[in-house]
Amino acid sequence: MTPYYEQDGIAIYHGDCREILPTLEQVDVVLTDPPYSSGGAMRSDRNQATSAKYQCSTGKQLPEFSGDNKDQRAYTSWVADWLGLCKHNVKSGTQCFVFTDWRQLPATSDAIQWAGWVWRGLVTWHKPSGRRLQNRFASDAEYVVWGSVGPLDFDLNGSAGPSSVISQNAPSGNSRQHIAQKPVELMSHLLAVTAESASVLVPCMGSGSTLVAAKDLGRKAIGIEIEERYCEIAANRLAQGVLFGGAS
Repeated sequence: MTPYYEQDGIAIYHGDCREILPTLEQVDVVLTDPPYSSGGAMRSDRNQATSAKYQCSTGKQLPEFSGDNKDQRAYTSWVADWLGLCKHNVKSGTQCFVFTDWRQLPATSDAIQWAGWVWRGLVTWHKPSGRRLQNRFASDAEYVVWGSVGPLDFDLNGSAGPSSVISQNAPSGNSRQHIAQKPVELMSHLLAVTAESASVLVPCMGSGSTLVAAKDLGRKAIGIEIEERYCEIAANRLAQGVLFGGAS
């Protein structure tokens, strides 16, 4: 399959990751931010456009993204499906990092184990500027379900690993190009517990923040995205050397 973009060890493929994953070479890390399918309690809510379910605090109109209308059982099965395919592209000791929110946290932890990965724990992304809610805890955290294929084998040269709580605001203003964006610094923090030479696989690539982080760290990386508009955004960011903003 011909990449949508390929330069400096970074490749982007446009299409369904379940079709593309079996064709890829072996990688060392899987880091992905899939659509959570968690906006709205009822089926009619979930089937709304993503721009209606997830509001941008800046008021900026951002492109829609697909795949965000599954119920919890369908979501669990879908994530387990492509994580199982990812497992065929990795060796023992490979780590995976899968973003989720509190509503889909049980489904995501089930999915990585169903797919054959060992669940290792959670990383918390704390957003200092997250929404404050009356008579409720603030909506200021998302999570990363962390797992591996078999035992962990990375070496931090005897130094302590980073914190499992990361405080970093989401991108804003002109640097924000995806409704569900993650900061590049967050992706770099996650990659800190992997080998410096580890190649990175990014199903559900979004606007390419993980690829930008990998490029900044001198890593090889492969991104897969079903929405062509985001393939274009990610390719432009990589070509321009933009280091901040966007979704993973």
